[in-house]
Amino acid sequence: MRIIIIRLLAVTIILVQLSCKKDFLNKTDPTKVNTDLFYKDAKQVEQAVNGVYGTLHAIANDQWITNELPSDNTTIDFNPGDRGQSDRIEAFEFYTVNANSVNLNSSYINYYNSIYNVNNTLAKMQGATGLTDSVKAVNEGQLKFIRAYLYFELTQYYGAVILITKPLDQPSDAWTYQRESSDKVYAQIEADLKDAVGDLPVKYQAGHVGRATKGAALSLLGKVYLTEKKYADAATTLSQVLPLGYDLNVDYADAFNPQKKNGIESIFEIQYQGGNDLGEWSSFIYTFAPRLSAGAVTGWPQSNPGGWNIPTNDIIDAYEPGDTRKDASVGLDFKSPVTNQTVPYIKKYDHVHAIYGRTDDNWPVLRYSDVLLMLAEAINEQGAPTTDAYTYLNKVRHRAGLSDLSGMSQTVFRDTLAHERRVELAFENWRWFDLKRTMTTAQLTTFLNNYAAKEKANPTVTRQGVPYSNTDYVFSEYEALFPIPANELIVNPKLTQNNGY
Repeated sequence: MRIIIIRLLAVTIILVQLSCKKDFLNKTDPTKVNTDLFYKDAKQVEQAVNGVYGTLHAIANDQWITNELPSDNTTIDFNPGDRGQSDRIEAFEFYTVNANSVNLNSSYINYYNSIYNVNNTLAKMQGATGLTDSVKAVNEGQLKFIRAYLYFELTQYYGAVILITKPLDQPSDAWTYQRESSDKVYAQIEADLKDAVGDLPVKYQAGHVGRATKGAALSLLGKVYLTEKKYADAATTLSQVLPLGYDLNVDYADAFNPQKKNGIESIFEIQYQGGNDLGEWSSFIYTFAPRLSAGAVTGWPQSNPGGWNIPTNDIIDAYEPGDTRKDASVGLDFKSPVTNQTVPYIKKYDHVHAIYGRTDDNWPVLRYSDVLLMLAEAINEQGAPTTDAYTYLNKVRHRAGLSDLSGMSQTVFRDTLAHERRVELAFENWRWFDLKRTMTTAQLTTFLNNYAAKEKANPTVTRQGVPYSNTDYVFSEYEALFPIPANELIVNPKLTQNNGY
């Protein structure tokens, strides 16, 4: 499969665009690609688009910190001998995030770096030679899909955010923007995705697999409508995905198998390539494996796993008896040599790989099962579960080896569907957004504090006698939104902070 990611180009574009503007320094470096000299033809535009896809790596590599750890899905393999991450990664697990949290700041920068590259490529490609109208439209569709995806996540993290849809002529221009309301951001997201639906193909020719498609744009637009509680629009949009040729894999585990990536169930996944020196490999299992497991999970004895994003007792207990997704998602075969306690780990990204530290696992963003469950939800929220709603829900359950469901009220169906989404999409970075979408802020606060009380009383991984602090696992309503990073408030005094921080 032809890899679609060229990270070096994206980095170069950023560095050159932000370079010094003094006349005596404004010289062309023959070793670098200048944005004024690039985007001249179709080949360079394709390289630039590939570079934009490459910027998604920085986001996917750490997104579990903001999307799984704050939820009831995952916790940490506590390390009493190293407290260096207590104010960083652990802050998202224990609800102690503040405006100075390093991981939050880096995540914020990664999103806007990617958006910068989208906007720059959209603008610069307009002057490229040899770019046919059809190819130009496909490139624009891909870029607008990515921009919509980025803003969809940003507004869920922060609420009102800076909305930028054009290149910045000067770096200082970035500090003139103010936060726009979520409604305005969602309007832009919808517009971008509608354009993408019209521009993107259903499938690509060999060599371009992994790019955004019409199905990806429709699926994300349906998710956006569902989040906005526009249920009729969500149902109409998601229904358009059904005839596009997607289906569920017979085996749930195949959705994550690197040997079967971009298969019939895949709608959009962030592409990685291991087994070589191209620098585009993934390494999720090295982050997620129990920290004392060495090579027991990764297969490489020299491993020093992070022990992050550990499945909680709560989600392990959530799987119904006979649910085949449990064995494909959670590993329960490692015992700590120190405590002799079983330390669970995520199996979805645990596959044999040829080179130490370089895995070939893609990151799933949109799968067909997600579409089926969203469609069932959109139908139910318009009054009651219909025959079609049960059909979509039971198709997912049947693949998992579970019995069909029927005869539920709207409320029971809603709760059942929320549970089904949790186990079907576990550890794929949707749990935090699902909780926020399906609960009021007050309900979310009660829910997370109840979960926290259970985890404190019976930790998934022993703390080896180290007590919790008084601020650990205390969730307040304002924490449904993350704080704007303090560094951003310093460089742009027009920005305001979210309440509570």
